[in-house]
Amino acid sequence: MLTIWVPLLSGLVLLVVGGEFLVRGAVRVAERLGVSPLVIGLTLVGFGTSTPELVTSVRAALADAPGIAYGNIVGSNIANVLLIGGLAALLAPISVGSAALKRDGGVMILAAVAFVALAASVSMSRVVGFAFVIALALYIYASFRMERNTTGREHGAAYEKAAALEAIDPAVVPDGPDGPGLWPSVATALGGLVLVVLGGGLLVDGAVALARSMAISETVIGLTIVAVGTSMPELVTSVVAAIRRQSDVAFGNIVGSNIYNLLGIGGITALIAPTEVPSQIVAFDNPVMLGVSCILIGFAFTGLSITRREGAALLAGYGVYLWWIWPA
Repeated sequence: MLTIWVPLLSGLVLLVVGGEFLVRGAVRVAERLGVSPLVIGLTLVGFGTSTPELVTSVRAALADAPGIAYGNIVGSNIANVLLIGGLAALLAPISVGSAALKRDGGVMILAAVAFVALAASVSMSRVVGFAFVIALALYIYASFRMERNTTGREHGAAYEKAAALEAIDPAVVPDGPDGPGLWPSVATALGGLVLVVLGGGLLVDGAVALARSMAISETVIGLTIVAVGTSMPELVTSVVAAIRRQSDVAFGNIVGSNIYNLLGIGGITALIAPTEVPSQIVAFDNPVMLGVSCILIGFAFTGLSITRREGAALLAGYGVYLWWIWPA
């Protein structure tokens, strides 16, 4: 079993560590090139915690393991809502801004509906992937326009997702001319990229080997072990935000991550390695993802908060989900 678990766990570590260095280096490079802090936050920092999911899904798709590629995306979104949202709400009730809820919550639901519908009717082709990436670009642009004109304290999910990471890792915050120069920053970003690529390969290889050794489908491994493992950055940032009573940031991190996962990771994966979504995911897990996303928004609408009782319900729901899909 060591030949399975060592690559699997090593891959997860390399993905997380490499992703952090990649974001740190990319932020510094963008800053040295004159990119505004707001654009950096909405793109490089905002997408930073989704790097493990991105690399893993692309590597899995290229390795002809669509169950891991799309199980990782769908499973991460389910874990974001039920596991991470539930745990964060148990630690501290999550407050929700009305504007972010209506706008970003609506985008998350629309993205989920589009993913579910297209996965059930057509393959994840390059055309679909291109459309998803364009949709994400439009969402980020709209978020930039909104944040640039914001005068109050209420922000959107894309902004809060970046703020959640910046709160626990000051190294990703643009620091002006006193930070490292351009070429050291480029080296940091490239080093991080090498680590995440190596980590993604190890994780996919370990996940495939685990599925074969336990006679479990790659899809189930992708939906559970891989999805939770690659969601660790979101888990850490949301839990820390809840502990610090920055619960609005926790909600934005979850919603923003789900949008980035579906449109960004799903789109890029389809662009690089177009394939069909496994029938198990289409028939069961996609509807679950859409359903729990609607439940999260429904909870948020009641009093513009997610209470501890609702958080416990979300966590219990994740336990039921794992019990249902994991073979006896």
